Amino acid sequence: MNTKTKFEFLDAIVIGAGFSGLYQLHRLRDDLCLNAIILEQGEGVGGTWYWNRYPGARCDSESHGYAYFFSRALHESWQWSERYPGHAEIRQYLNYVADKFDLKKDICFGSRVSKCTFQADENLWHVQVGEGQVYKTKWLVTAVGCLSSANIPDIPGLSSFEGDWYHTGKWPHEGVDLKDKRVGQIGTGSTGIQTAPVIAETAAHLTIFQRTANYSVPARNAPWDRTYTNWVRAHYTDLKALVQSTPNGHPFRISSNLAMEVSDAERAEMFERAWEKGGLRFRGVFHDLLNSSQANDTAAEFIKSKIRQTVKNPEITQILSDIDHPYAAKRPPIDTNYFETFNRQNVRLVDLKSDPISAIIPSGVLLESGIEHELDTLVFATGFDAMTGPLLGLNITGPTRSLKNYWRAGPLSYLGLAIPNFPNLFTVTGPGSPSVLSNMPVSIEQHVDWITDCISFCMQNGVDKIEADADAAQDWVAHVRETAEATLLPKAGNSWYWGANIPGKPRVFMPYAGGLVRYRKICESAAKDGYVGFSFLQRGADETMDKLDYQQQFVDDLGV
Repeated sequence: MNTKTKFEFLDAIVIGAGFSGLYQLHRLRDDLCLNAIILEQGEGVGGTWYWNRYPGARCDSESHGYAYFFSRALHESWQWSERYPGHAEIRQYLNYVADKFDLKKDICFGSRVSKCTFQADENLWHVQVGEGQVYKTKWLVTAVGCLSSANIPDIPGLSSFEGDWYHTGKWPHEGVDLKDKRVGQIGTGSTGIQTAPVIAETAAHLTIFQRTANYSVPARNAPWDRTYTNWVRAHYTDLKALVQSTPNGHPFRISSNLAMEVSDAERAEMFERAWEKGGLRFRGVFHDLLNSSQANDTAAEFIKSKIRQTVKNPEITQILSDIDHPYAAKRPPIDTNYFETFNRQNVRLVDLKSDPISAIIPSGVLLESGIEHELDTLVFATGFDAMTGPLLGLNITGPTRSLKNYWRAGPLSYLGLAIPNFPNLFTVTGPGSPSVLSNMPVSIEQHVDWITDCISFCMQNGVDKIEADADAAQDWVAHVRETAEATLLPKAGNSWYWGANIPGKPRVFMPYAGGLVRYRKICESAAKDGYVGFSFLQRGADETMDKLDYQQQFVDDLGV
């Protein structure tokens, strides 16, 4: 483990060694020649994928698009083995990248950031690791991901459970032996849909506790053949242009066809072809699936018909197809034999909508009806405190207040890149960016490149301090909300997109739904116009920043 304790002052610190952090370190260190390091709490690279090792953990973006495109040499030297890579192969890829660009020498593994404090008298961030080492840095970049703060629901009695329990987002690296175990899985989101079929193969019995029924489309995962991998290697330029020109950053085009402008028979045939192709391509079969309720209803009914065709028990079918939101208004899962799993003799489905969990008891799970489910192992597939949780967990404090206090009514960010009152701090795929509504590596590259260019601009123009304007951030949050309201996304009000899975979390739609192409143009325009929406303190100037007075802003924030 490289501790890097000899450093006290650095030009830049990046927090997190996943897709975001590795590329950001490369750009800052190798392109801007800054003295930069990564602080990473894990003992290896991977970010979210370092921790997500649950049975069935797999990417839901196609592998030839779920990768970096900043280097042709990297693209041509790596070969994915299958359409949807598993967690082990993704970690292998990120280790390959880290070694190829010699990044590990500047990564401090086993370094959990406990707090970040901006010292205005020094114009530096103080970043503390655990209870010990404190680093000082001018530039601070958070690369902590959107889905890295595990959510364990506050169910009474968990501490009394006499068996073992695990969260899918913090799965033991040595694995878990579930053979001959009575397993209870709580949660049927994307993760639960992935892990249930795999657990069912080895467990003596699997009880799936479902609160919210969900759509899912078969992944149709399969190994890539040599012909296709050679084609991918040879078409770097075309693939890069493709992912950067699609709304979601995926390596396929969304159809221009409208669902209601074709006949019923033609629509059914198109859905069927998309179903056989599988994966997120199903979402792109018609252009208006997320904009028109009528169009969405046709997709929803098609998927429900597939559930009815697959699941043999009519009562289970009814529970699985009783879905309360439009298709893709929540994260749209893809699966391998999820609905088929409910035909197994060792699998039981419990409908928490009709009979909620009352408590965890020593022997298992107690429902409000009084029914007890005896279990040896509990698996929480209950997701994350998404987007804001990882940032708030860093205990960030600016010149006047903490981020936790500043965001008490919901995240306020400009472009998902910077936060008012927190100078020289940048967030990769923060709230207000396309992030989880996109193919993440493509969004990450765009963010990192923009942040790097901004820091370069500051270095070239003698800017010691830069931060987002509060007015610009307020306008951006309003734009993010309006963009979401132009779609069907608000009709899934209990989605983690809104923070609804975390009790007490403000209901604010967090990702930007306007698409990567539109977002990229907005970011480019802001930079071209002299970083409009930001204020600067230039070297040798008075401490009062252009367009911003800290004391007045502090008063305004408090509503005084």
